[in-house]
Amino acid sequence: MRHITTLIMMLLVCLTVSANDIIGQYRTEPLKVEMPEWNFELTPATTSTPRMRLGNMPKSNAVNAVNSTLATDEAFKWMKTNPGTKPYKFMDDMTFVGVPLFVAGMILKSEKNAFRQNYSDVTHANTRLLTHFKSSIDDYSQYFGPAMTLGLKIFGYEGRSDWTRFLVSAGLSYGVMGALVNTIKYSAKEMRPDGSTANSWPSGHTANSFVGATVLHKEYGLTRSPWFSVAGYGIATATGVMRVLNNRHWVSDVMSGAGIGIFAGELGYALADLIFKGKGLLRNDLQGNFDSPSFFSVSMGVGLGAKDVSFGLRDLKYEYASLFDDEELLRVNFRSATTVDAEGAYFFNKYVGIGGRLRVRTMPAKNWDAISYKPEEASKELNDELMLFLETINGWTETSPEYIDMREKMIKNTSDVVTEQNITVESDHLSEFSATLGLYFNLPLSKRFSIGTKALVGRSIMQELDLDANYKGNVKEIGYKMSVEDGIPTSLEFTRFNSTSKDYDFQWDYMTVGGKSSTTYGTGLSVTYRYKSNFSWKLFCDYDYTRKTFTAKYDPYRFLYVATPGMEEVYAGVGIDISAYEFEKTVKLHYFTLGGSFTVNF
Repeated sequence: MRHITTLIMMLLVCLTVSANDIIGQYRTEPLKVEMPEWNFELTPATTSTPRMRLGNMPKSNAVNAVNSTLATDEAFKWMKTNPGTKPYKFMDDMTFVGVPLFVAGMILKSEKNAFRQNYSDVTHANTRLLTHFKSSIDDYSQYFGPAMTLGLKIFGYEGRSDWTRFLVSAGLSYGVMGALVNTIKYSAKEMRPDGSTANSWPSGHTANSFVGATVLHKEYGLTRSPWFSVAGYGIATATGVMRVLNNRHWVSDVMSGAGIGIFAGELGYALADLIFKGKGLLRNDLQGNFDSPSFFSVSMGVGLGAKDVSFGLRDLKYEYASLFDDEELLRVNFRSATTVDAEGAYFFNKYVGIGGRLRVRTMPAKNWDAISYKPEEASKELNDELMLFLETINGWTETSPEYIDMREKMIKNTSDVVTEQNITVESDHLSEFSATLGLYFNLPLSKRFSIGTKALVGRSIMQELDLDANYKGNVKEIGYKMSVEDGIPTSLEFTRFNSTSKDYDFQWDYMTVGGKSSTTYGTGLSVTYRYKSNFSWKLFCDYDYTRKTFTAKYDPYRFLYVATPGMEEVYAGVGIDISAYEFEKTVKLHYFTLGGSFTVNF
């Protein structure tokens, strides 16, 4: 043993000398090797195997970390994982931007209280005004996100996750979304604008579309190209707007649905990160330049201001209209507007850039009951006007036998002048399209936060609000004798006031309201959160000003030309104007828009 030990020691010395000679050729400093501190200790009697801990790391943390890693590696060893991919931490990618969107929808719920229809009133069900704008595009566009993501994966285009991790992430996202939407829908029981069902808030189509857009954003927008995210969130926004235009949802339903969709998508991926850790990851996030404020964004917001447009006697397109009293004849009230924007700017440095914005602002009308006459109201107004003239010109009183007899004849024979009234809303909203260009300004507050403003000028055009009427009823045979002196009736006598065997079915343009093109000016204030190097969320408040000339044509009595033929002279003589009212009025409009943007930085 002594000889063997001596031989080993001599061999070690030789190897050390040889190593020193080789290393010395490349360095002048002596080699220092530091060994970690190894602490050995016996565990409790539950095991007979001694364990060791590294450095000063607590024993429990070290053991848990090793066991957790080994367990994950063992459980998901069959999953595909590309080398060099960085594991995501739990909730590492949660922005919680969906929460303020959902809360904004809750706040806007009060807006619908100003627009109520009596959906259970079967007596006057024919006066319900439901938009004829119908499109089924939103039934399909809500699936754009998952269809796009699945298609890319099927064709082998690598994204964030392998198939297993992707399916679990997407499944959790849709599961959270479905649970939240259905729980709230059938607890709140909000009536839809068209009165069909009481499950309006929040919008399921919008939530479905935004959770799909978030899945596409996570898988390919963050890892391959930000334009995947722009496409996903852009089509999701269009889906939400279509739900409002189809009269299926209120603005508040869409805002809350978008918030739920984004939140569910982020939470689903956070839960998958907790389950799989570093397994099943194929690509990490793209890395861009945090200092560049140049951007392209898709926005959705709520428009405030311009709540009504009114027209009076002085606004009539009549030569002497300015001499009339300022009596209001027509007022159209609007619900909160929805706005959709596509906006972008190129910055020359961190502070100043140039860009533009395309905006669509939709303002749905709400006071249909005030705009449209019900059949009994139209008949009553006609009778009252005629009886007032007869009372005045003939010297009757309300107790005169002649007055009572004529009143009874009119009520009896005019009750079916209108038997059915249908108002077809070809367009239940004013839509303003604007394109503006100008300067953009940016003030960085930190690496992730900045404040922005802008100065824009451009043009806007407006699509008109359009109502058509369809009246049905009995044609009346009316005989009369009327004397006129100097254009003024001096006597009027009805010789017959009878119903006929002939019915009419008449359709005409009931009302249109529009606006001429105008110059518009815009500014605004925004706060941007840069949660990735090339992705941001933005909250903004925009102000726009324009001087718009509104036009309107209001023709509620056109049916009388076919219902009471030959009475035009009488109506004109007694002061009943059954011709169309045409208005023109210039208004200064101040628009405020609150909203949020999904922004791609480049």
